[in-house]
Amino acid sequence: MNLLVAYLVIGIGSALGGLARYGTGALAVALWGAVFPWGTILINILGSLVIGGFATLTGPDGRIYIGSLGRQFVMIGLCGGYTTFSSFSLESLQLLQQGRPLAAGANIALSLVLCLLAVWIGHVLAQRANK
Repeated sequence: MNLLVAYLVIGIGSALGGLARYGTGALAVALWGAVFPWGTILINILGSLVIGGFATLTGPDGRIYIGSLGRQFVMIGLCGGYTTFSSFSLESLQLLQQGRPLAAGANIALSLVLCLLAVWIGHVLAQRANK
């Protein structure tokens, strides 16, 4: 039953995060146009800001106690539905805080290079499927 509750709470958070992402993206297009992905950049920055602040405030050394279900709702559900870049940013910061700059650099470099490669491969495959 606990697992089912966790899935439900995370799912609700994800849905809310997705709606917030859509709204933020639409607002950014209305304000700045669609020529450059300012909405995505704003979404990634805001998601990173929220997950970084929330993780710190509610972590073991934080000022605010939030149980694991509440943390899952915000960090996995809400932030995950809003942007997965926030998770990447938090994990990179944690590696740096653990004194592992090479691991953090590898995470950043591999994520950037491999994700750009993956999006290009997906694009090429989809182009071929469209013919």
